[in-house]
Amino acid sequence: MSERPLSAIVLAAGQGTRMRSTRPKPLHMLCGRPLVRYVIDAVVGCEAERAVVVVGHGGDLVSKTLQEDPGPVPLEFVEQRVQSGTGDAVAVGLTGLPDEDLDPGDSEGGDVIVLPGDTPLVRPETLSRLVVEHRLSGAACTLLTARMDEPAGYGRVVRDKDGRVRRIVEERDADETERGIDEINTGIYVFRRNLLAPALRRITPDNSQGELYVTDVVAVLADAGHPVVSLVADDADETQGINDRAQLAVAEAELRRRTNQRWMRDGVGIVDPGATYVDTTVTLAPDVVLFPGTVLQGATVVGAGSEIGPATRLADTRVGERSKVNESVATLAEIGDDALVGPFAVLEPGARVGSGVRTGPFYTGGTG
Repeated sequence: MSERPLSAIVLAAGQGTRMRSTRPKPLHMLCGRPLVRYVIDAVVGCEAERAVVVVGHGGDLVSKTLQEDPGPVPLEFVEQRVQSGTGDAVAVGLTGLPDEDLDPGDSEGGDVIVLPGDTPLVRPETLSRLVVEHRLSGAACTLLTARMDEPAGYGRVVRDKDGRVRRIVEERDADETERGIDEINTGIYVFRRNLLAPALRRITPDNSQGELYVTDVVAVLADAGHPVVSLVADDADETQGINDRAQLAVAEAELRRRTNQRWMRDGVGIVDPGATYVDTTVTLAPDVVLFPGTVLQGATVVGAGSEIGPATRLADTRVGERSKVNESVATLAEIGDDALVGPFAVLEPGARVGSGVRTGPFYTGGTG
């Protein structure tokens, strides 16, 4: 299998009007982190060597927020000044991948994975499988697709009589037969980089929106005789984008489920996972027990053997080992080892409860 260099383009320029918010859509929070950060982490997980983030609405804020926590892969930011479609966004993204970064001995110019910045549930394992399929098949383009019982609203994958991918048609441009196709485009692709730029130059805004669709690159490549293949996602829900607050809540519930499962596998006891809310930024030691109604946020750290809850909210708070915190609230506080906090304690920023201290009920702030 070819080991061409892999880069990523994350499309995060959309305004997200259906969110009904002044906050740029990529920065809406999920389990303590901006939703676009989960997409970037998934790209890191499939071993992309660098990522370009295409920004637009609120681009300065998106760039600043991501630069504060850049992660292990270098991030470049390019601006799509005019929102004229995903095809234009990808072309803009390619300008953030300088030719000098490529391996001089690689005549194919490496591979580029392209994905929307609003798909926080996509798993690194899925992207890795997509890249492997792309390289094993020798395809010019490999798209991630999904099968849906109710595909309304999605672009359909059109195949020829031999089952080969020929094109993608957006629903608003599809005829009745095409709308009956249950295989949908997820907006996630891997392209051979040396073929992507020329193909983008050949697409036109000849559609109902008058925009340049990156989906049209599939037909351009197929018509030119280049192989285009697909990988069907095991879980269609994993590929869903976030367009409004209701979808944001659904994604949050799924991420919290994954987070709780991971901690339980690592030795954390969660009495009722459905009533326990742990941000992905939280750190828990083995033998921690979380009771129902526990909310752990931000950079909270809980030491081994401690018990938190019920009905407790800790934000950016450190708890030592073997401590118990119940029916209490703490923000930017510190609790030592073998402490007993609550019930109904309120620890304000800077508060410290020393090791072995029992606060008693209705305790407020201070040090012990």
